[in-house]
Amino acid sequence: MKILFINACVRAESRTKRLADKLLQMMNETYDEVCLMDIPFPVVDENFLNERARLASEEECDNPMIKLAKQFAEAEEIVIAAPYWDLSFPAALKQYLEQINVVGITFKYSEEGIPVGLCKAKSLFMVSTAGGLYAPEEYGFGYIKALAENYYGIKNVRHIKALGLDIVGADEERILLDAEKEIREIGNCFI
Repeated sequence: MKILFINACVRAESRTKRLADKLLQMMNETYDEVCLMDIPFPVVDENFLNERARLASEEECDNPMIKLAKQFAEAEEIVIAAPYWDLSFPAALKQYLEQINVVGITFKYSEEGIPVGLCKAKSLFMVSTAGGLYAPEEYGFGYIKALAENYYGIKNVRHIKALGLDIVGADEERILLDAEKEIREIGNCFI
């Protein structure tokens, strides 16, 4: 199984990464990691879009601009670790998504102009944590789910989350252990 781990965590002691590591451990396979904090994403402007379209049309293109999209499209399982910040996820994840949305690689358009997914992934798991309880899915996970289902063709999209970690009096460890329990239940599917 070809697993892709997209790491949008920035803290050394990331609670989100802890949960993602648990899921990856339960999957019990090697994986490729894309650490978004290590990538100097270019600005997506008209020149970028024109160059990317040109490169995408080349059969044997190994340009970094296209490489991320091909890696995403070829993955059989995808795990995204992204904390919930300011009603969304870290900006680097949005930048990554802008890089991989490549017509002809991760999706194409039907004759009616509707996106048709070209990705091989059977499942996409988004792992997130939040300090508070206010974490509406439409701002973070909902965006990822809509892209996965409507553009990439990935129908099994799951959200694993731990909320309320920074509320005064919260039992942070208990909240994380409850999320790990959910991960173990998911992981049984991979055994």
